[in-house]
Amino acid sequence: MKYCCGEHVELALDEAVDEFETAPQLTKLESVDKSEFVCGYCGQPAVYIVANE
Repeated sequence: MKYCCGEHVELALDEAVDEFETAPQLTKLESVDKSEFVCGYCGQPAVYIVANE
């Protein structure tokens, strides 16, 4: 599972496909406090979760 900002969502999706060889699930963080999650690439507040489950 990767947290990412809007700028790095494509990179996170590409990495998930490369790693798991399946289409990842993309979830937008709306109902949770975004301030507790940061982008794994740049440290900005996360907007999306990319996961393979």
